[in-house]
Amino acid sequence: MNSILEHRTWRYATKKFDDSKTISDEDLEVLLEAARLSASSYGLQPYHLFVITDKEVREKLKPVSWGQSQITDASHVLVFANKTDFDGGLIDSYLSNVSQTRGIPMDGLKGYGDFMKSKLLDLPTTIKEVWTAKQVYIALGNVMQAAAELKIDTCPMEGFEPEKYNEILGLHRKNLNASVVLPIGYRSQDDDTQHYAKVRQSKEEFFTHI
Repeated sequence: MNSILEHRTWRYATKKFDDSKTISDEDLEVLLEAARLSASSYGLQPYHLFVITDKEVREKLKPVSWGQSQITDASHVLVFANKTDFDGGLIDSYLSNVSQTRGIPMDGLKGYGDFMKSKLLDLPTTIKEVWTAKQVYIALGNVMQAAAELKIDTCPMEGFEPEKYNEILGLHRKNLNASVVLPIGYRSQDDDTQHYAKVRQSKEEFFTHI
């Protein structure tokens, strides 16, 4: 089997993690870099990634995560938080980074900056928040695939109370909202889910070639 497909077949939404196993610093750095290097619209990266290891914090997060044990048993918990609103500062900061990284004078980037601002800044706040949340899922997918290549287990979770996460982690003060949670670590041998056959639509149902 092609290695790309093998990794995707191997991974599953891990229900029970082995709480005695911890991801190495080197492997964690790879996963975080996979998130940082992920594509995002215009390259703006309108989100932030929190790496939660503190046991007390995780005990607080568990009840507002529908009591799911992954929150406390996984090696680490990644919380992807999208910006709830933004202004021209987000774009200006990005352009400054482009200027420094690529050695391009800011004057040479003004037209692109004005274009981005014309497309994004007049959007209603609700639409901006939906847009930033969508960007999060691109990064999430990259982290999950990188983890599978390293044989690190993951469990993407929307089964939690964002408002409570925002309160516990102080996200509102940072103009952020918990969008999706990803416990990462190593599967427990007691997790029967790992033995289930993967259920997906057939190729005939899923694809339309035009």
